[in-house]
Amino acid sequence: MVSAEFASRPLGTKLVLFDVDGTLTLARQLVSPEMAALLRELRAKLAIGFVGGSDLVKITEQLQAPGTNVLDDFDFAFAENGLTAFKAGKPIESQSFIKFVGEERYKKLVNFILHYIADIDIPIKRGTFVEFRNGMINVSPIGRNATIQERLDFQAYDKIHGIRAAFVKVLQEKFADYGLTYSIGGQISFDVFPHGWDKTFALRHVEAEGFEEIHFFGDKTYQGGNDWEIFSDPRTIGHSVSNPDDTYRQLKALFFQ
Repeated sequence: MVSAEFASRPLGTKLVLFDVDGTLTLARQLVSPEMAALLRELRAKLAIGFVGGSDLVKITEQLQAPGTNVLDDFDFAFAENGLTAFKAGKPIESQSFIKFVGEERYKKLVNFILHYIADIDIPIKRGTFVEFRNGMINVSPIGRNATIQERLDFQAYDKIHGIRAAFVKVLQEKFADYGLTYSIGGQISFDVFPHGWDKTFALRHVEAEGFEEIHFFGDKTYQGGNDWEIFSDPRTIGHSVSNPDDTYRQLKALFFQ
């Protein structure tokens, strides 16, 4: 049975979880006032949460409206695929990538990644090629300091040349004994994390809540995309979207008839 805090809502037996980039917002951009308003209306009906690959600081920059706290705007907040987790604004246990891999093996992995990036011939390179997070590392051949236009240009270039896919294939072969998953998401990077630490990790935090339906909305729902595992998980009802406007339309059609 769902807990009392959710049961009082008209559709309280349902939980809706959202990817962030490409689903609630454009990549690394702010949530629109229209989407923020719809999420408030939706939360009055049922429980909502986000499941993002980025750390909480970046997600907060995108989803937090002026004068609010993003942790107060969602019932569940899952950053880094749920490895950093909050319910009703209070933290839930977190996990550590570095403890899983170990310092020496981590150093070997990062050294290889940086050498590989140094040898990639792409039109431009910026900065922050490896971003260490609590539960994963994020690898970007162009660098996470790229501007929005540079991100778009690299995304188009990558679709033609398969830079990220080739990079992932090399790492899968070179570090096959590390027990790591490589997930391409967003425009310029891919995530590296232990097997099972994909977005389905967030589901373990909500399984005991008693929800009859868990809906997930994401834009990278194809196999190999960073929404695939949770989108296709039997515990969820998956919804594939093409952009935030599509998310808005689908939410209206599903929950506001």
